[in-house]
Amino acid sequence: MNVRKHIIKDYRNINELELEPVDGVNVIFGDNGQGKTNIIESIWLFTGCNSFRTRKNIELIKNGCENAELSMDFYAGGREQNARLVINTVKETFINDIRQVSARSLLGRFQAIVFSPAFLSVIKDGPSERRRFIDTAISLIKPNYAALLLKYNKTLFQRNSLLRQISVNKTGDELLYAFDEELAKYGGRIIDYRVKYIDDLKNYVPDIYSGISKGREKIKIKYTGSLKEKCADSAEYSRLLYDETVRNHERDIFRQTTNFGPHKDDLDIFLDDLNVRIYGSQGQQRSGALALKLSEAEIIKEISGEKPVALLDDVMSELDDKRQKYLIKYFDGWQVFVTCCDRAHLKKIRYDKSFRITDGRLWE
Repeated sequence: MNVRKHIIKDYRNINELELEPVDGVNVIFGDNGQGKTNIIESIWLFTGCNSFRTRKNIELIKNGCENAELSMDFYAGGREQNARLVINTVKETFINDIRQVSARSLLGRFQAIVFSPAFLSVIKDGPSERRRFIDTAISLIKPNYAALLLKYNKTLFQRNSLLRQISVNKTGDELLYAFDEELAKYGGRIIDYRVKYIDDLKNYVPDIYSGISKGREKIKIKYTGSLKEKCADSAEYSRLLYDETVRNHERDIFRQTTNFGPHKDDLDIFLDDLNVRIYGSQGQQRSGALALKLSEAEIIKEISGEKPVALLDDVMSELDDKRQKYLIKYFDGWQVFVTCCDRAHLKKIRYDKSFRITDGRLWE
């Protein structure tokens, strides 16, 4: 899987730009604020996922312009393909000149992983960051998961609105059971997907972390769910989730929010049985984040049969020489996009093509 050509128009600080990368390592360098991350972000959007920087489409459009337009020729699934996005309040999506229902139609067609400085904090930040990592990773390989998550969050919002109404007006509590049933139906499937994905991660994370750390510590990961039991299937998760949600009615009404479910779950990461979020050094935390991201790439490769495109946005400045070398060596034979500010990094990276960006314009 690789990008053949990428065209950007009226996107953030970019008027118009055409990028023709090679199959190996492509380095994009330039000062801060020139547009390096904008290129990485625009490529990422063709996965069908939201931007890793914002959820507001309007922020993707260059000031003074009505739309942003992105086009990409790529090779995937054994054939040449094209996708196009016209971004306004929504993303109009075209695949091989055929208009799609939504950008989610791209899920599973073009696959990439993005690794930015923000992801390096996935371990030390709150549970929502780790849930976002899991949910995005699953969506890339299971396109229907994104729609399932959307239905769950919509039901959760409606249930929380009802809880506030009941708390204030003391009426409507009989409607809770209908929302409990819907929430449990979607939530059980979400938990089932997540547990299975974490089991897949466990096949890769320990060996990758050992390679990064030279075997100094052993890493373990664990899905910490609302439900303590590991169930046979999603239906069983849904039954248990429904029972527990009903038991929490009084507490939920008092707090005016849903206190139980997959929206509260987490991913715990341990080094030699100590929680790395609490006890790990900065280097250990970064090694853990790196192991998670590389394991995500391996799972995509295993399921799709193709290596996803690797988007490494300004992470070289956050990693020491040892981790830099490990990262680049790991992606040998993949198509990689690396951004950096300091030209000194070019001397440390074996790359195949470089581009300099200045004020949204690209120079080879």
